[in-house]
Amino acid sequence: MKKLWIIGGLVLALIVAGTVTGVLLLTGGDDDERADPEPTSESDIPEGLEEFYTQELDWEDCGDDRCAAITVPIDYAEPDGETTEIEMRVIGDEDAEQHLFVNPGGPGGSAIDYAVSMSYALGDDVLDEYAIVGVDPRGVGISSPLECYDDEQFDAYVDTDPTPDDPAETQAAADQLTGMAEACEENSGELAAHVSTVEVARDMDIARALVGDTKFNWFGASYGTYLGATYAGLFPEKVGRMVLDGAINPELGPVESALGQTTGFQRALEAYIADCVSEADCPLGTDAAAGEQKLADLLVQIDAQPMPTGDDERPLTEGEAFFGIALPLYSESLWPELTRALTSAFGQGDGSDLQTLSDLYFERGPDGSYASNIGQVITAVNCLDATERPTFEEIEGELAQFTEVSPVFGRALGLGAAGCSAWPFESDAEPVDFTAKGAPPILVLGTTRDPATPYEQAVELADLLDSGVLISRDGDGHTAYQSGNECITETVDAYLVDGTVPDEDPDC
Repeated sequence: MKKLWIIGGLVLALIVAGTVTGVLLLTGGDDDERADPEPTSESDIPEGLEEFYTQELDWEDCGDDRCAAITVPIDYAEPDGETTEIEMRVIGDEDAEQHLFVNPGGPGGSAIDYAVSMSYALGDDVLDEYAIVGVDPRGVGISSPLECYDDEQFDAYVDTDPTPDDPAETQAAADQLTGMAEACEENSGELAAHVSTVEVARDMDIARALVGDTKFNWFGASYGTYLGATYAGLFPEKVGRMVLDGAINPELGPVESALGQTTGFQRALEAYIADCVSEADCPLGTDAAAGEQKLADLLVQIDAQPMPTGDDERPLTEGEAFFGIALPLYSESLWPELTRALTSAFGQGDGSDLQTLSDLYFERGPDGSYASNIGQVITAVNCLDATERPTFEEIEGELAQFTEVSPVFGRALGLGAAGCSAWPFESDAEPVDFTAKGAPPILVLGTTRDPATPYEQAVELADLLDSGVLISRDGDGHTAYQSGNECITETVDAYLVDGTVPDEDPDC
């Protein structure tokens, strides 16, 4: 999933993780005297990486849990070169024989925060079976976070016109991308070019070995499904039980991916509008088609003239309005917030509520500071992963199909397919075989009206994986497991605990 303008799993840590939104810092304390897990066998270690797979961890107590920093090479092609640290938190029984690694997506969401959340969300029988492990990926959270733009510069980045319609606006968008890349390199050095998903997956294998597991058990949501599928493609023989919730098809090119996401957001928007117009006080009126056009016209108006918010120095821009409308579509529980924001925008010409939703999307606080670097990491990772980088000029010829699918989101999401055209770094990682032949059954979860990861991509990933098993949820919102759907919960828990695999899609 890409950003400047394509929306991925950026807010998953806020919506799925629920109450945990801050970065959890390691707390001080005496060094843990408990023994490290048994080291991995020598035959299990890739050549040249022995020192990383056999390193001795300095465990610390962090609350009731255990935390440690893992040293990994910045560039796996040069393991004797510079290194970086990734932070790991282990929640649960210290003597657990199995560990379940989790990741909330983004890319850029904190897996440590998500692990805390999942330790409350997973069933008791799952928690009896596994200790839960969160490893913040390289460059993310507290794992040597990638440093690029400062807060004021990132404000300008977010405010960049998502629908540039003249050469000057197009150039401004490209300048923002190259400017952020240059800032990443200046402030983070070599790491800026080495935060690809393949490198993160290789880090996960070192973490697996260091907790003493011979098999890698995984629960990944949104972009976490891409990371899980990448691990499976690289290390199919090491896959244990793997759940991919809110699946991404890793083989889609940028245009196909953006068009799929446009379809997903349009589907979610239509569900919201249908619900809204059934109520007497809907700010979109009583007719769904007219309401959708009213929303599309609003974005055009804000593009021409930013909307007042009560802060003369910070009116609502089209980019902020776009994200403010998109965020509540991630969860049906947020639909009333979108209705309230649109009521203010249409009724009082007040864009403050839409701006607040946009700020929530990017984890921007009232003081203008950002709680995490997720909005920047998502670009750095996705652009390194991109094998195709179409230009804005090339995408212009494709825009008709996007606007036909979604008058509200189409142009911005379509142009988002060019979001890596000016990114200067490239990955030298070899292509991954996403069939993952030899891996045991992998559960792939898809939700029929998921905006960010369209259901079709879950179908495609389950088919792409040699051992993929599709689990469908009929419903709204992003991802399936924490949706309250009992069928999904029972199916996933039975698989994680007993290895039970449905004979066919249960269509939850």
